[in-house]
Amino acid sequence: MYQPREHFQSGHRFGIEFGGAVLSFERVTDVLRRQWPIVAVCTGGSLALVIVYLMMAQPMYTANARIMMDTRQAQVLDKDSNTSSALIDTGYVDSQVEVINSDDLILSVVRRLKLTEDPEFNGSKPGLLAIIMGKARSLFGSGEPPSQERIEHAVVEQVQKNLRTERVLTTYVLSLNYRARTPDKAAKIANAIANAYLVGALEAKYQSTKRATEWLQQRSLELSEQASASDRAVQTFKAEHNIVGTSRGLVSEQQLSDLNTQLVQARAATAEAKARLDRIENISDQDLAQPTVTDALNNSVITRLRAQFLDMNAQYADLSRRYGKTHGAAVNLANKMQELRKNIADELNRIGDAYRSDYEIAKSREASLDANLKELVAQAGHTGQAEVKLRDLESAADTYRNLYNSFLEKLQSATQNQSFPLSESRLISTATPPDRKSSPRTLLALVGGLVGGLCLGFGVAFARELLHDVLRTPAEVEDELGVKCLGILPDIGARAKGRAWLGSPAKSKSSTSGVSRYVIDHPFSRFAETLRNVKVSIDVARLTRDIKVIGIASSLPKEGKTTVAANFAQLIALAGHRTVLIDGDLHTRSLTRELAPNAGSGLIETLADPSTLGYHVQRSKETGLDFLPSVVSSRMVNSADVMTSKAMSNLLAVLREHYEYIIIDLAPVMPVVDSKAFSVLIDAMVYVIEWGETTRTALQESVAGSEVLQKKLLGAVLNRANPKMLQRIEAYKGKHRNSYYVENA
Repeated sequence: MYQPREHFQSGHRFGIEFGGAVLSFERVTDVLRRQWPIVAVCTGGSLALVIVYLMMAQPMYTANARIMMDTRQAQVLDKDSNTSSALIDTGYVDSQVEVINSDDLILSVVRRLKLTEDPEFNGSKPGLLAIIMGKARSLFGSGEPPSQERIEHAVVEQVQKNLRTERVLTTYVLSLNYRARTPDKAAKIANAIANAYLVGALEAKYQSTKRATEWLQQRSLELSEQASASDRAVQTFKAEHNIVGTSRGLVSEQQLSDLNTQLVQARAATAEAKARLDRIENISDQDLAQPTVTDALNNSVITRLRAQFLDMNAQYADLSRRYGKTHGAAVNLANKMQELRKNIADELNRIGDAYRSDYEIAKSREASLDANLKELVAQAGHTGQAEVKLRDLESAADTYRNLYNSFLEKLQSATQNQSFPLSESRLISTATPPDRKSSPRTLLALVGGLVGGLCLGFGVAFARELLHDVLRTPAEVEDELGVKCLGILPDIGARAKGRAWLGSPAKSKSSTSGVSRYVIDHPFSRFAETLRNVKVSIDVARLTRDIKVIGIASSLPKEGKTTVAANFAQLIALAGHRTVLIDGDLHTRSLTRELAPNAGSGLIETLADPSTLGYHVQRSKETGLDFLPSVVSSRMVNSADVMTSKAMSNLLAVLREHYEYIIIDLAPVMPVVDSKAFSVLIDAMVYVIEWGETTRTALQESVAGSEVLQKKLLGAVLNRANPKMLQRIEAYKGKHRNSYYVENA
């Protein structure tokens, strides 16, 4: 029974769906077996083109030079070179690639080597392709002879085309490759480009340093003048505002600081003098002979007088105890003691006057210093704005002076670099003449041609297979229909049709040969053996169910179902089975025209009266096959009704009683509905598919339209297979696969 593709493909074989077909490993193998001539032709053509190219191509040689970016060379004269560890920016290295490929650098090489006079570059010996391209360009050009500038520009473009400069991985090395027709020229131009780059780098650095030096000199002069003007402005401003500076700062600030210090000291001295004066006044009110008074003063005169007073006081006390206070000696001592007291008091008064004088002097000095300080503070307030302006002028002067010093240092460094120019690049590998050509690469070209030809061949082969979407193998048939493919019938050729097999007996047998009796003329052919396999499959199916009425159908006309039906019926009849063949295609009646063109009655008359069957059936004397033709005067509009009528059912019942096999050639399924309608009356159906012509879409559309037809479908055969293609497809069966077949009678 026919099943939709999505039902049986999932478990049938592994593959992917492409263009409505399952692309499995088995199908790929089948495609390659069928289409290997195309693959071989494409591969051979590709290799032939490669060989022609290798024979005509101009050998080219590539020379290589390498340049390294090294900033350590530029740091030789730099005083900070030992501490410099900055790496080169990768963008800088990549930029040098563009510098090497620049027009100006290549133009300098062209002029130095006089490449415009070289036949390889000036086109004096052009090849065939160059001549053709030159003629084509002349059609669009002005026709005027090219100028020297245009010639040089064309040579520059050609050199750039053959030049390839690239960075080596992530290093600071540039690889410079140049292709030329001779090894010496390749090495010469590669070295010339490398040297031009190094010289150009030195020249560029020299010119840059020179321009920087000139600018620094001019700028240094300007800064020197600005620094001098700023210094003069500072001095002028100080003179105008009486601002005098010392090593410790401005004079006014120094005076203010000193005066403030003196004022503090004067205030301390005044306080000290006042304290001494207050002490003297307090002592004057006490007993002057007390030790605390004399000791506090620490005066030598008072100390001496106090010592005398104490001695006299001791004598007075002794005399008073002995002789009494009225004693003359005691009275004299008392008077002397009184005089000493008076002397001490006088001394204290003198000291007090001295302290008072010191206090007044200290007060006067403090007042004077305070007045002076206030005056200086007032002056400082008036000169505050001037000092702000002065600081601005001094700051500007310092800035100009620092800039001037910095530019002087840079000027010295630039002058030094100008005197000793060092490049940041160096040549680490000089180009040498190569010992082998770089292009064309024979082995690589041949491998590429082989691979390209194979890919092209595979592409064309699979395009033919997948775009046509046709069936060529039993596996493809089984994938589409879900029933067994009963075999592949080779194309037996468009031989001339002989006379009808029931025609005049006077004609020779050789004239009766045709495709409708191929199994008779070639009983041991593959065609006949495949039909025997169909019969065996039907016989096996008859073991489980009653199968007598067998329909032969196809999706479209001209697929060979009529030839298959005729040969199949004759094959069964030759085996001794009672067999009847019915032309059931009432539209074309091609089987009738092939087997009994002179018949006057047939199926239609038999349907009207089944008892007249024997009168209308025609029998082959050679095979014993009975044939019931279809004879109608014009095409019937109700052919489907006739085929499914009660009369047809009764006729089949009669035929079942007299025949073992009833073979019916049915109409194509897609153009008309006769086969679908008649499928309810048949026991089994063999579907004929034209090899390499019937598409999957047509097959699905024709079979999927009738569920009854799907149930009655016993198997299918591939018809009209190309014998040569079959040999390629079935190559896996071995070289003796056709040894049992005899195709010639």
